[in-house]
Amino acid sequence: MKLAEKGCKVKLISVTKCKRSHSVCAQGGINAAMNTKGEDDSPIIHAYDTIKGGDFLADQPPVLEMCLAAPSIIRMMERFGCPFNRTPEGLLDFRRFGGTLYNRTAFCGASTGQQLLYALDEQVRRYEAKGLVEKFEHHEFMRLVLDEEGIARGIIMLDHFTMKLDVLKADAVVVGTGGPGLIFKKSTNSTFCTGAANGRLFKQGMRYANGEFIQIHPTAIPGEDKLRLISESTRGEGGRVWVYGDSSKSIQTSDGKMIPCGKTGEPWYFFEELYPAFGNLVPRDIGAREILKICALGLGIDGQSQVYLDVSHLAEEKKHKLESVLGIYRKFTGDDPRKVPMKIFPAVHYSMGGAWVDWPAADDVDRWTRYRQMTNIPGCFNVGESEFQYHGANRLGANSLLSCIFGGLVAGVEIPRYVDNLATSYSQMPSRMYSEAVAKEEAFKHDLLTRNGSENVYLLHDELAEIMVRDVTVVRNNEDLKQAIESIKKIRDRYQRIKLGDTNNTLNQTLIFAAQFDAMIELALVMAKGALLRDEHRGAHFKAAFPKRDDVNWLKTTIATFNSGKDEPEINYRPVDVRYHKPILRDYATAKKIQPTLENVPANIPLPI
Repeated sequence: MKLAEKGCKVKLISVTKCKRSHSVCAQGGINAAMNTKGEDDSPIIHAYDTIKGGDFLADQPPVLEMCLAAPSIIRMMERFGCPFNRTPEGLLDFRRFGGTLYNRTAFCGASTGQQLLYALDEQVRRYEAKGLVEKFEHHEFMRLVLDEEGIARGIIMLDHFTMKLDVLKADAVVVGTGGPGLIFKKSTNSTFCTGAANGRLFKQGMRYANGEFIQIHPTAIPGEDKLRLISESTRGEGGRVWVYGDSSKSIQTSDGKMIPCGKTGEPWYFFEELYPAFGNLVPRDIGAREILKICALGLGIDGQSQVYLDVSHLAEEKKHKLESVLGIYRKFTGDDPRKVPMKIFPAVHYSMGGAWVDWPAADDVDRWTRYRQMTNIPGCFNVGESEFQYHGANRLGANSLLSCIFGGLVAGVEIPRYVDNLATSYSQMPSRMYSEAVAKEEAFKHDLLTRNGSENVYLLHDELAEIMVRDVTVVRNNEDLKQAIESIKKIRDRYQRIKLGDTNNTLNQTLIFAAQFDAMIELALVMAKGALLRDEHRGAHFKAAFPKRDDVNWLKTTIATFNSGKDEPEINYRPVDVRYHKPILRDYATAKKIQPTLENVPANIPLPI
């Protein structure tokens, strides 16, 4: 939208219908500190909460600017007709979400992502009608076309219906392909969230940052096929998490004390006792770990790995706000959450890690010689969950939609400036460069179709997912991670010996997935190796042998690069930019509202909106 506003011609590629993109599954809301409830909230406090929530791993300049722009983003979406919930007075309504003590989450019932996406799609259609946007739905990015200097000059894409490969020539490429949840298979992500686009870019030289930081959402419906999200909005509206207590058992609090696990036979609201300041709205990494501890103590409901999330006590007005979420639970379990508590368990949900992208701060001396949101591959930009920079070691709920829209607005400003400064355009590139890129993908496609081994790519995926869920999610240890890396490498070897059950040249879902799995394996190795090397506890990354955050040795961003001559990714590190607020203890048991002071903030920060 922003590019079309500036007169750029845009070709939009999507593996599904654009209005079916995974953002429609974002339920709870979008954050902005607009202070409509008289709480003395501000974008500065929002930035502080985000930085602290990410356990001080996020570079601080992009976080601050995102939070400063958030109120304008809400007003923009309101002008576009997004149907936000409102108070009886007609003002925008805001609810509380995890990791903050303020009501700063704007929402559309419990289908906020869908409403935001539909509102933005309407705007894009205006430019589509003007000929500035052309959509290629049910097409997939396969590789960048790079010139002799390594500059992006377009892409090769695959038509999912005809299986035909085509070239799209361009002066800049923007990737916004979401997270890699399907690597873990059982996740809250849509099944097309494979991470394959980033994996392919990684194999072409793109740096991948903080891959080891995977968010586990505390509340999802357990299932055999996949896990379905139960939004944090249920707790934001007053939902309570509990199990039946057992006073003969004890649990350790965040300050090291041992307390009994409630009263035997009575509901024990363990979040509220363990974290009295935040209660059921603790950050997601903390919530997921505590639920796993509770189940490990044998307190899971029905003796299984599940706890209760209860909204049955809420007023009908609040239940109505949550209807789309409650309807999902009712549809997939047959139980009515209006009357009985929901059975939930943590699930892989979001990747804080992703493509490394540049961010020259507003007062950096080289601000105007670099390009925000651009990867290390010139001309290749990355936005949304598929890049790394806004959430650090743990994302706060309702910051994902904000970071996605903000990153897109930033890229919409930076890309025209990049294109204006290009010495040559794609139209001056030799046709041979494009035909060679197509030939590489044709050769890979032919290779997959003619492999005649004994392995099944779907069974290999099952094995990979089992390894990743077991060893690279909530609780990690180095011995298991070492074994996981070796097991993933064996899967990569066995992948060379697959045989496809379908070799047709139309609508070949097996071929599509087999091609994606190649890239998924490489990202799995990035995640596992990054986790192995990081010996500390920070945000979503936890090792019992290293229970403390280690700012002396690990206040740094993990950078993975692909080396075809080695069987593992190369890992290097970059310091985290903490220019505005030095790291402090991340405490959610005794926290209280404060007015944080950010240092060295530029007097004038131009925003993209």
